[in-house]
Amino acid sequence: MDQLGPIADAVGAALDDLAGRDAVARMWARDHTLWQDDPTEVADRLGWLEVAGAMATQAERLAVFGDALAADGIRHVVVMGMGGSSLFPEVLARSFAPVPGRPVLRVVDTTDPALVARLSHECPPAETLAIASSKSGTTVETLSHLAVALQDVPPDQVVAVTDPGTSLAERATAEGFRALFENPPDIGGRYSALSYFGLVPAAAAGLDVDALLASAGAAAPALADPDPAANPGLRLGAALAGAVRAGRDKVTLVVDGEIETIGLWLEQLLAESTGKHGTGVVPVAGERLGPPEVYGDDRLFVAIGEHHGLEPLAAAGHPLVQLPSGGTAGLGELVLTWEVATALCGAALGINPFDQPNVAEAKAATNEVLEQGGSEIAPTPLADVLDQVGPGDYVAIQAYVDPEDGVVDALEDARTEIRDRFRVATTLGLGPRFLHSTGQLHKGGPPSGVFLQVVGDDPVDVAIPDRPFGFSTLKHAQAEGDLRTLRAHGLRAARIALSDLLEVTR
Repeated sequence: MDQLGPIADAVGAALDDLAGRDAVARMWARDHTLWQDDPTEVADRLGWLEVAGAMATQAERLAVFGDALAADGIRHVVVMGMGGSSLFPEVLARSFAPVPGRPVLRVVDTTDPALVARLSHECPPAETLAIASSKSGTTVETLSHLAVALQDVPPDQVVAVTDPGTSLAERATAEGFRALFENPPDIGGRYSALSYFGLVPAAAAGLDVDALLASAGAAAPALADPDPAANPGLRLGAALAGAVRAGRDKVTLVVDGEIETIGLWLEQLLAESTGKHGTGVVPVAGERLGPPEVYGDDRLFVAIGEHHGLEPLAAAGHPLVQLPSGGTAGLGELVLTWEVATALCGAALGINPFDQPNVAEAKAATNEVLEQGGSEIAPTPLADVLDQVGPGDYVAIQAYVDPEDGVVDALEDARTEIRDRFRVATTLGLGPRFLHSTGQLHKGGPPSGVFLQVVGDDPVDVAIPDRPFGFSTLKHAQAEGDLRTLRAHGLRAARIALSDLLEVTR
């Protein structure tokens, strides 16, 4: 049962506002004026509403595709993508146990050369299928990974997932890729979990695509009901918007362990959809649950499943929304519920939840750095940056490190220490993944972030075919480009020595 406490009036006002505008019916009718008069980046971004039904007609094709991989001796499937093309496959890979007789699913969404080199070693070319996923077909990280993959695997062990007519689609046809899955173009990346971007990796790994789609389909009627008592997406969307209006814009996600990595996908959905024009929901995923005294009065807790430690938070006055967890069997329902909630939250906040006006800035800055050859950035003492942290802020650790390195756990310890010491929300993003996830919120959302950037050393590098630089150079350029962009927005952002940040726990 939800315990809204200090945000109850604001949530009620959000529900009244949405009801007064007939928001649920207009959303399902694809009425772009619910969000803005201009149909640009709205009218062509609402395909996710019915995609589960549309994809159900493709289930047989996907099943045949998956069966053929197993029959051909494919033992590893590597998804190469960023943001909406990689985060839900990552959730699938980390939530479901490998299916006997089917390939193991892995995702590469980093430019850290250590992980790229490790994947090449751990996935023998003769047993590996590479899936290049990119809505635009031009994602630099994905094309770099594809270039490396094509050095070892033949084109008939490569699959492309992209929008119709992209350069990646043209390559798939011209170069004889094993398959091309052209996604419905009216679905934005962060709303694409139940389209080919999520389903092709699922089918390749032998997961039950029918069950995933059926879970979403079964939830759709309730999510189209204008009665908030029947519609969990409407209640959740109003709670998110009401919390922002009430000054509690940090949404702490507490997720059932079986599907804990859904937080990675939710981060992008919430941050990229709502973080713009100086407002937005700041998603806090993966932060360890603490006692009431370590939190400020800027939090809303959203729990998926049952958890210890929530009642003391509610008793201390922190608003709490509780959603049931259907585990892996309920992933489809969970995805559609949060998509509906996020879209309605955007309507309540008066923003377009389908555009990303600031995402291109970091990409442009990265290209500038590459053209200029980069520069040496002197680390700032950690204490100088933390002195700037105040109530209502959030501290974002941005780590350009090997995602599978033990240093990530040490960074989580540092994050917890900073939260407890300053009573502020903390996030931990791995670069460049977060540039395609929470990066929009960092530049366009509330200017309450304090950004601590750390960049790991690269003892080895991996060359990128047909490029004058390797992954290490690209990674460092992305870090420097993002730092430049944050500072250009007048935000508090600094490069910190990794050793300095880890020292905070000692």
